[in-house]
Amino acid sequence: MAQGKQKFKAQRPGGSKKPQQNKQRGPKKGGRIIAPKKTQVVQQQKLKKNLEVAIRNKIEQEVTQKASASLHKHLSVLKVPESKGTPGAPNAGTRSK
Repeated sequence: MAQGKQKFKAQRPGGSKKPQQNKQRGPKKGGRIIAPKKTQVVQQQKLKKNLEVAIRNKIEQEVTQKASASLHKHLSVLKVPESKGTPGAPNAGTRSK
């Protein structure tokens, strides 16, 4: 019989087990931000979008001005508040084409 203390704790022959982290294997969820190859094209698209918004706003102003000038009543334009529940769902007051 062996006498004396054991110097280390006996371990199983599988080796020591470390706590496993819950890492996901495979592709991650969500959108990716990919840097554009041509920054000039991105700037052109941004400028085009801003011009479209400005033109649409100008047309809307002109139409409301003409409509309020032709009516004897005061015309007020109401904006529909965006629903906070679901961003992709259409509003109840609008119809889709």
